[in-house]
Amino acid sequence: MEPDGELNPDTDDLPLRANTNHILVRHYVLDLTVCFDKKIISGSIVLFLEPCSAEMAKTKADIGPETGDGARQEPNEKGTKFGSDTQGSDLFQSSSAEDFTLVLDCCDLEVSKVEEVDIDSVSAALGFPLTAASEDISVDSQAGFIQHLFSMPSSHWKEKHRFFSLCSRSPGIQKGNSLHFHTDRWSLQVKKMGVTTSQDFPRIIRIYYMTRTLGGSVRWTKDQDNRECVYTAGSPINNRALFPCQEPPVAMSTWQARVRAPSDCVVLMSGEEEAVPAEDGDTHFLTWNYYVTMPMPASTFTLAVGHWCRVPTETPSALENEVEGGVGCSCLKAELVSELAKSPGEVVRGAPRQIGSRDKATNSDSAFCHSSLGHKELSLTDYSGMEDDGISCSHGDYPCRFTERSAWSQRVVPHRVFSPACLLQKAQMGILKLLPRCLAAAHAVLGVHPFPRLDVLIVPAGFSSLGMASPHIIFLSQSVLCKECPGSGLNRLTLSGSRICHEIAHSWFGLVIGARDWTEEWISEGFATFLEDIIWAQAQQLSSRQTAEQFDLKALLRWRRLSDELQNSNEELQILRPNMDRTGQVSDSGSSTIKHALNPDKTFMQVHYLKGYFLLRFLASEVGDQHLIDFFRLFVKKYHGQLVLSQDFLQMFLITFPHLERKGLTLSAIYADWLDRPGIPEWLHERSAVWSQARLVEEVKAEVVKWILSSRTHQAKGRKRKRAEPKVNYKELTTEQLVMLLELLLEESELSVSSMRALHKTYNLQKQDAEVRHRWCELVVKHTYSQAYCDVEDFLLHDQAMGVYLYGELMVQEDPEQQALARRCLTLVQEEMDQSARRVVEEMIL
Repeated sequence: MEPDGELNPDTDDLPLRANTNHILVRHYVLDLTVCFDKKIISGSIVLFLEPCSAEMAKTKADIGPETGDGARQEPNEKGTKFGSDTQGSDLFQSSSAEDFTLVLDCCDLEVSKVEEVDIDSVSAALGFPLTAASEDISVDSQAGFIQHLFSMPSSHWKEKHRFFSLCSRSPGIQKGNSLHFHTDRWSLQVKKMGVTTSQDFPRIIRIYYMTRTLGGSVRWTKDQDNRECVYTAGSPINNRALFPCQEPPVAMSTWQARVRAPSDCVVLMSGEEEAVPAEDGDTHFLTWNYYVTMPMPASTFTLAVGHWCRVPTETPSALENEVEGGVGCSCLKAELVSELAKSPGEVVRGAPRQIGSRDKATNSDSAFCHSSLGHKELSLTDYSGMEDDGISCSHGDYPCRFTERSAWSQRVVPHRVFSPACLLQKAQMGILKLLPRCLAAAHAVLGVHPFPRLDVLIVPAGFSSLGMASPHIIFLSQSVLCKECPGSGLNRLTLSGSRICHEIAHSWFGLVIGARDWTEEWISEGFATFLEDIIWAQAQQLSSRQTAEQFDLKALLRWRRLSDELQNSNEELQILRPNMDRTGQVSDSGSSTIKHALNPDKTFMQVHYLKGYFLLRFLASEVGDQHLIDFFRLFVKKYHGQLVLSQDFLQMFLITFPHLERKGLTLSAIYADWLDRPGIPEWLHERSAVWSQARLVEEVKAEVVKWILSSRTHQAKGRKRKRAEPKVNYKELTTEQLVMLLELLLEESELSVSSMRALHKTYNLQKQDAEVRHRWCELVVKHTYSQAYCDVEDFLLHDQAMGVYLYGELMVQEDPEQQALARRCLTLVQEEMDQSARRVVEEMIL
């Protein structure tokens, strides 16, 4: 591993510094205040620590450049801070080299104090002996108490969290050796003088800190109503700029958080129950409390605070009509009109009150959705045999929904949708009404929902992707919403429906089962991309033939996208398992680096989504779609609550289908063809030829011919303008077909102005979903169709998650008007734009 000083933060790997082989954080308690005036989150975090085995806890593996484990000290640089809870900036460096060091992942945080927590009063309440009257706390007493907390059975989780909370509010130790700390670019390092092993290190410490305004994990911006908000950005550095933590995925922990925020704000967070906001003595602030009982990597923690409104539900009868007849465009019901008539502040202030009562509306909606879908019954997950053999969980003890019989039949978990006030109608029509369908379909495909509830938030325009899934909460880009109230049927909701299904699929693949090595993103993204098609087809209640045809069309679109990406990207970024046989390996201390994580070129690449998806399509072609889904359910049953590598999935797959190995399909062959090499496997080349001849594709090709002939007619020399043109009947196309049509027309060197105008009018392109409008904008740019430059500008301003490379296309044409358009749009959105996207666009333009 390279010394950290040689890493280029713009092009190289991301260091994970935490020494997780020495000591683990088992629980976090956060106590934070959100200050919009200063754009900081400040407060404290309490860490409950458990040392690993004594053989692994070797002090010299933590600090010093000779270890090369990413925990070395760096020269003092901007952002570096030395300190302790006593005066003197050189105490950390002057402490003994033999002292044990706790190393946490940390970046862009101002740490002011680290202290050991005195838990005597809490431990006494449990019958543990008080500390002897000496300067140092009794390590054995503290360790015994904390170990008792960790070992409490999951059935007592409420009591366990209560004691975690009591401990977190205990004062710091006033006597004895102080804790000294040092922050460098990527880590926070903590020592207690005279403590030489992790076994003797304090079991509970408190860190006082504040975030920095430009910290990479936290995004301060304004929503679509121009009101202040903040949310965790899901950036490559994950949560280390939100709180000091152990970022390696193996460091799974539980957490609870107390968040103070302005009283007119809503606080949404990863948490198993809907928070009940409480007064805290300051009428300008409310306090929100969240918790989780399932141990998960710290990177999955998510926070969002803003002036968002809860999207109101419709009456059961209205919703039933939508389920029976498809999601159509209807007038807003009285409830929505009432909500929109309120001021934004009233809407926001009303939301917490709805949340606080365990949300009777949501629960009744949930119950209704179970019955209202019954007339067109989605196939239920087969749980036969579960009662006999049970779910033999392989994870540690926590309240697991997979073992709760009541969760087996809960097809639709309680859910809510939040958005800015200006997007309430679109969010209701395009998100809230689809959620019951998509949740029920996901349950039919994969079984028990891993999490007991779900919030969905429409995030600000500068959000860098179409969606992001975290425990109990999904962020969605406004780009997934229809430009206007959707028409009849589900076709106009294809983008929002498939994206919702994608993010819901992450509950199983990405969250309850995660990748043990972050370089294996395909385990999360490839699976979610594959499953989004299956879940969305189930939600649409398509026939087998319709499903197969839709799958083939989507496969061809993704093949074209992957082919284009691989032709225009560095080969080393095309590999799904870049560490190959070293995947999952770490240093002696547990630290490692994530290959290419900070490379800006990788940020917008889809190779892990697409190539991972095609690997699963390949496996499905070998065993059949339904057999692969059945295997997914077996895999989830075995590995839920755990972290996996590619080999865990593939080995179990080959064992489950032994005939494949006899046909020559081995683990090494899959590695060689799909995971460890750049480029496109031969199977994919062959299969793409079949997809290109599918019925839905042939329909598109026939329409393309009509448009090309029409264009050539307009371009013909000597044509008499006054002669009436023959009327062309164009076939109505689905959204995916329309995307394919525009892509094929992009391959034409010329299209007449008349044809461009007719295209725009025939398909009402400015009102289609973002995928269609993106292709239309590319067509406008390529053919310098200036009459539709307003569509391009609108796309760049409102669909920032998808418009990054459109800037490059505007610049490469070397057309002054187009280049001026690109520069003007960047000027208008640069303040709200995602930092990575902004950097890429500025390189294109400047």
